[in-house]
Amino acid sequence: MKKTTFTSNRLERVNTSFKSTFFIVTITLLFGCTKKFESFNTDPTGITKDQLKIDFNNIGLYYPGIQQNIFSNYGMYQLIQNLNADNYCGYYQSADPFRGNINNQNYFLVSGWNDYIYAVAYGDVMGPVRKIESEGTRTEAPDYWAIALILQVQAMSRVTDYYGPIPYSKVGLDNATPYDAQKDVYDLFFKQLDTAVSNLEAYIATFPGSKPFAKYDMIYAGNYTQWLKYANSLRLRLAMRIVNIDPNTAKTQALLALNNPAGLIETNTDNAGISGFGYQNPIWYVGTVWVDLACNASLITYLTGYNDPRLSKYCYPAGKMAPAPPGYEGKYLGIRAGTPVGAKPMYNGYSFPNFDIIQQYSPIVTMNAAEVWFLKAEAALRGWTTGNAQDDYETGINTSMAQWGVSAGNYLNDNTSTQADYVDPLTPTAGVPNASISAVSTITIKWDPAATKEQNLERIITQKWIAMWPSGGYEAWAEYRRTGYPRLFPVVVNNSGGTISTDLQIRRIEYPSTEYTNNPTGVAGGVSLLGGPDKGGTPVWWDTNKGRANPVNF
Repeated sequence: MKKTTFTSNRLERVNTSFKSTFFIVTITLLFGCTKKFESFNTDPTGITKDQLKIDFNNIGLYYPGIQQNIFSNYGMYQLIQNLNADNYCGYYQSADPFRGNINNQNYFLVSGWNDYIYAVAYGDVMGPVRKIESEGTRTEAPDYWAIALILQVQAMSRVTDYYGPIPYSKVGLDNATPYDAQKDVYDLFFKQLDTAVSNLEAYIATFPGSKPFAKYDMIYAGNYTQWLKYANSLRLRLAMRIVNIDPNTAKTQALLALNNPAGLIETNTDNAGISGFGYQNPIWYVGTVWVDLACNASLITYLTGYNDPRLSKYCYPAGKMAPAPPGYEGKYLGIRAGTPVGAKPMYNGYSFPNFDIIQQYSPIVTMNAAEVWFLKAEAALRGWTTGNAQDDYETGINTSMAQWGVSAGNYLNDNTSTQADYVDPLTPTAGVPNASISAVSTITIKWDPAATKEQNLERIITQKWIAMWPSGGYEAWAEYRRTGYPRLFPVVVNNSGGTISTDLQIRRIEYPSTEYTNNPTGVAGGVSLLGGPDKGGTPVWWDTNKGRANPVNF
């Protein structure tokens, strides 16, 4: 395994290397017309507009780049997910003291990092999709258009959940791109999924078993039946996201997904994992080449407290990447979010992801069957279906165990184990506060029919959070904000200057600085729609819990 030590300013050099591309993307997107989108498409396949005119099917060559940019590549993944959502949901904490420990992980939101969420989404997803549309795909290849819509909804749902209101309905159509209210963005997501599902159903009925998209497909090898399941599952995810703010729409959309005859992602063979075309798993890259991806204390304390059989599959014990603190060799030890870490390799001896399992070309999963079973469990808990919430909950756990090749054993019957306390053996030290903290959750594993709905929802979301590891950080952070679960350790140090509450925790990402330069009218409208200052402590539209100590979801 390659282990390379980088200085704390390495990420700043990564930023600089992408900076010119970002400005080109932003300026073109905000001031250009649709026909210019190909000028900033960085798809490594190198397709040109002239090629498209020769062979209409060459539109397929845009799709690998779109699929890859749901997560993006190693450097961009670190910027668009790992150093924000992955940390805020309690999955990871870097062992690198980026910018002298003044960075996203302790709520000093670095615009030079967070701008790339926009750059990738608009430049490498929305742009190519608009280009595909401009070539007549809507009418000439409606099955391809369906896949483009599913991928766009998947990618852009992340963006709106990071920021709140975003440009969406008029991207590429106006010089000063207006922002849409988040409710309107969600409404359009559901309409786009309507079109995608209808198109795929019609194609499958007319050409059963045909796979014209296979050679461009990094997820399902051209199997449109599986893409239908993905679309339905994505609809269910988005429906549940808005349940606290718009329960009627949430229920309507959830039932559309649950009742569609194509079904949902319910077995691990249907998991939506992105691989192929030389794409390297970015978690593997950031963790092994840069050694920047230690496990978070919240994750480790739940797994150890629950005696979870997935622990050794998920994480290395301390001492694997560097010498462990004395007395911790072979034990599991995470880093608490917001800890002022010393220069590497000081914290490299803590637990890292298990890179014997998460390998260089392993698929990176954007949705798995376990998550869907937990969504079904919540729908049943809310009385939307005739399903049994306990059965769905337990099926979700068993499905996750099967995904990782372990036996649940007596796990489902454990009604005593809870999250463990956290001890950081390297703190306190000079200038560094004590990161050790008592457990913040008492929720047990075994389903309790006598418990309140709120208590059983905490069980569902906590187990869903565990099951979405290692790549579901963006979804896990959104679910934490929506529900307040799982209960997570607060940051050790809060460098937000009072704009983000330590107790309530971070609620969103600030808009890119380039938007204020290149699209001032649009972003001003976005802030107005947000209903609060453009700061990390302002909740997005669907976030009604705001991190309250006693969440209310019913």
